[in-house]
Amino acid sequence: MGGVAVDVDTGGVKAPDGGWGWAVLAGCFVITGFSYAFPKAMSVFFKELIREFGVGYSDTAWISSILLAMLYGTGPLCSVLVNRFGCRPVMMVGGLFASLGMILASFSTSIIHIYLCVGVITGLGLALNFQPSLIMLNRYFSEKRPLANGLSAAGSPVALCCLSPLGQLLQDHYGWRGGFLILGGILLNCCVCGALMKPLVAPKTLKAKDLEKDSKEETEKKKKPKAKLLDFSVFKDCGFVIYTVSASIMVLGLFVPPVFVVSYAKELGNEDTKSALLLTILGFIDIFARPTCGVIAGLKWVRPRCVYLLSFAMLFNGITDLVGSQAKDYVSLVVFCIFFGISYGMVGALQFEVLMAIVGTEKFSSAIGLVLLMEAIAVLVGPPGAGRLLDATKNYMWVFLLAGCEVVLSAVVLATCNFLFISNKSSASADKLDNIPVTDNANTELCSKPAEMNDEEEKGEREELEKETNKEVIKELKDKAETDKKKVAEVRPESVTVDSQEKERLLKEPQQNDDMGTNPETCL
Repeated sequence: MGGVAVDVDTGGVKAPDGGWGWAVLAGCFVITGFSYAFPKAMSVFFKELIREFGVGYSDTAWISSILLAMLYGTGPLCSVLVNRFGCRPVMMVGGLFASLGMILASFSTSIIHIYLCVGVITGLGLALNFQPSLIMLNRYFSEKRPLANGLSAAGSPVALCCLSPLGQLLQDHYGWRGGFLILGGILLNCCVCGALMKPLVAPKTLKAKDLEKDSKEETEKKKKPKAKLLDFSVFKDCGFVIYTVSASIMVLGLFVPPVFVVSYAKELGNEDTKSALLLTILGFIDIFARPTCGVIAGLKWVRPRCVYLLSFAMLFNGITDLVGSQAKDYVSLVVFCIFFGISYGMVGALQFEVLMAIVGTEKFSSAIGLVLLMEAIAVLVGPPGAGRLLDATKNYMWVFLLAGCEVVLSAVVLATCNFLFISNKSSASADKLDNIPVTDNANTELCSKPAEMNDEEEKGEREELEKETNKEVIKELKDKAETDKKKVAEVRPESVTVDSQEKERLLKEPQQNDDMGTNPETCL
């Protein structure tokens, strides 16, 4: 991809691409599962909450909406905290918040308490875990990063397949209050995952070598301005702006089909159990699609063009929605869920990999926070907007058509803008480099300068280089002349007979070289 950033190693330490990185990957797998699956798993308790507090289904649906809004909308706050305190402390505190919210919610006496405890506190805790885990994954993996992203993203469908049945089981045995309390205890595992996020430390050999440079580095650091807690300079990167706009459009329609597919199946006259099986099929396919896509994205030929692979995945997902809108029976919906699971998994595996490739390691902590904030707005608008369209038309076909058009539009924006503004820019800079002449002559190499210098500067540079080159050539020729003179002086008449003409030629040759050295051939 044009404009891909080169990762700047944190603290001068190269990404190990293994070792303790696999423990970091395991922690990221669990955190990703909790972050994406928990808002959906909460729907298991909605019927009991409706009965307990006498509210409607739309009121309980706000619990999941607030959870997702906190997960996405607090991105800049997470970036500031990570840049200030580091990933591990932020994740440890986030795990405590996530657990505390569910424990407090088990003592709730109104739906408002559920909003505050589950939606705000637990949502904030999950957000403080999700974003730092991705940042640490980016620091520990470089060459194997696409595979690592695919494996960590697989935590979402795996957790969804586990948390929903577990929530139903807990509710049947202990009620919703006991279920909340136990889930709060399970969320303490976020603290364990946070403890795995060990900062990268330079090896001892590197430390010894760096001791000599400490004094110089300290003086340089004092001169340099302090690092920004939230780096808005990422918006100067054309690639980042394109990615943010396309991702925001994509989120408008990406989450709509999983929300409505079960209701769509029921509308066609299928049983509740049979309809719910569609999500299981989708999740099962998603589990295998994400790691597989990560492996493909890591191929040497594919990785530099991963942005176009993401565009293809988005286009694939949008077209699947458009075709699925014409489903008229259960078999058609099963086929739709299979292809949607593949495309949805591809998008999930690639979206953060592409962002990492665009901004690099150094600015990723700020970039992901700003992207998630933009996506939070789309998350709050997308599903409710589709619901209003359904209320107006009473036809699920239009809901799937709208979602498909939004995702297809995002794919077109990402691929087209990247090709026009990033690839062409890169090729233009490459053309400039090709126009610079390169020769084997040492003088020409010394005189080579950037093409963008103006005439006066170029003239001055040439004069300076000519003087330096002349001095070097003259000195070299004089040294050679002195050496020749010594050789001639050391020649004894009895050992070697030299006629007068030959001796005169040898003595004049250094003088000729001196004359030549005063006016050497320039490198123009």
